[in-house]
Order: sequence, then C-alpha cells, then structure tokens
Amino acid sequence: MARVFEFPLMSGWAEIILWAFIRVRHVSFRIVSLSELNSPPPPPLLSRLTELDRTRMGEALQTLLSHGSVLGLEPGFADLYSWCRQNMDWLREIGALAGVSVFNDHESRLIQAVPMKAAMTLRLKQDATVVLLALWYEYDTQVRDQGATRVVCTIGQLNQLLREKLLPDLKEPPSRGRLVEILRMADRFNLVRVEFRDRLEDSRIEVLPTLKRVVPFKELEEWSRAAAMHRGIETGTSGGANASGKALDEEEPA
Repeated sequence: MARVFEFPLMSGWAEIILWAFIRVRHVSFRIVSLSELNSPPPPPLLSRLTELDRTRMGEALQTLLSHGSVLGLEPGFADLYSWCRQNMDWLREIGALAGVSVFNDHESRLIQAVPMKAAMTLRLKQDATVVLLALWYEYDTQVRDQGATRVVCTIGQLNQLLREKLLPDLKEPPSRGRLVEILRMADRFNLVRVEFRDRLEDSRIEVLPTLKRVVPFKELEEWSRAAAMHRGIETGTSGGANASGKALDEEEPA
C-alpha cells in the first residue's frame, strides 16, 4: 500500500483545488490547496430532512421492522400513515437498505414491509403455520365469495376450520394455550387483531389485509396444495415445507 503525504499549496486561487500526483516508487505525494484543507466536512446524509421528517422516518422504520406494517386506521397511527404515503420514495429507499420492500395499500390504509431475503423472514413451527393457513383461507373466502370488507371470525370457528380443512386426521387442533400464544404472535406482527373473551371459543379474531402478503397465495389452488403438504406432515407422509419450499420448522424470533 502506497504511503500518502499531503502538502498545503500556497496559492491566491482560494476556490480552485489543484491536484498533482508525483509517484516515486511506492510513495505518493498529493499536493493540495489551503482552501481544501480548510473546507468544512460534507453534510450528514439525511441533512435535507427537516427535524419532523427525521422523527417520522425513525418512527416509520421502527414500526415496520418491529411490527411489519403501519396501520393507518388504528388509533394513533393516522398521521404516521399519511406521512409515509406522502414520502413513499424516501421510505422505499431507506427500506431497501434495511432489506425490505415497502408497499402501500391505500384502500386498506396500510404501509407494509416485506423481507427481500429469506434470512429476514419468520420461521414458524408447524402448528403456527397451520393456524396462519387457516386464517388465510377464512380471509380469502369472506373477501372473494362474500365480498366482505372486514373479515372477522371466532376462535370456535377457527378450530372448526382447522379440523375440517387442515387437520381432518387429527382429533384436536393446537392446545388452547398454544393457540393463544400463536394468535398473540400474529397480533404482534399486525396480521390479526384478537379480542379475548372469558369463554375462549367466543373470542373474536379480525384477520387483517397484511396476511395476504405474509402468506402470498394468489389462488385457492395454491392454498390447497400447501394445506395438503401440511396434512401430510402431520400424518408423517411428507417433508416440512410450504408452497414455496421454505422450511417452517423453527419458531419465530422473540
């Protein structure tokens, strides 16, 4: 590696930077003007953002990375959603540096971040995957067949769906405690909203539109193939993968 020496050049041309390179063997000399030595450092990368924009950008990134989405219809998030929508170019650029693609679904008033690399995706245990598949099926059925704009079901209906569509060969769905744990995880990542009742089966689950990008099936046939794989896993006839071939045998990070 060449050694570099800098020498100030005494010149009356204060605004002109003179570069000269003299190479002798492995030593490089760089002659610079005094104006360069006294020039201020470059401005911070985000200096063009106002203080309010910097604050909003931080809030948006922290929310997207910790919860997966900004839900503009939820209390306290309307202003942040509006800022995100007005500054989508900034948000997409910064999101790309963090390894996520950022989408805006204005009809549902949401901004969602989707990982671009498998290393950043959730890796779920089998029972959690099956529950999310069941919730996707309920969402798709109500929206596609019934024209619903808000998809709600009870835990009792979810258990029935699990038994009939996904786990017909099993006597029981996930245990009550485990099901609560899975639903709380899905709530934390803005995939559902759950209102627990004294009688667990009466608890209400609202399936949010964010689920359709986390479980990105375009047609019911894709869901059916994935469901068949998981039925095979439960009965010991197939390997642990979903429709995209990604293993789903690990728990999501804490």
